Amino acid sequence: MNSYETVFILTPVLSDVQMKEAVEKFADLLKSEGAEIVNQEQWGLRKLAYPINKKTTGFYHLIEFKSDPSVIAKLEVNFRRDERVMRFLTFRQDKFALEYAIKRRQYKASSKENNEVAKEG
Repeated sequence: MNSYETVFILTPVLSDVQMKEAVEKFADLLKSEGAEIVNQEQWGLRKLAYPINKKTTGFYHLIEFKSDPSVIAKLEVNFRRDERVMRFLTFRQDKFALEYAIKRRQYKASSKENNEVAKEG
């Protein structure tokens, strides 16, 4: 099994419910194909570097997972078929990208704990 990371941008006209439904659709697709989801992050509404379909913002979402290479083709076909997805990028993580992703998750978790401690104190 290889480690992969996919980032996709959903159209900004979606409600929160519709956005979460779209993300769940892709997560469920990965799980049904036997992939192990390692991490999911919702980056929220962000400005695009250039307009896509006359839209200047989009909802960004990241999913890190482990799977067989055959799953990627099915995932990308579903990205292409879904009107809500404006752009997507999936790549296989090499050992350096995998180490960086682990460090990033640990840093994010530790900063969350520090923020919670600061709020209590």
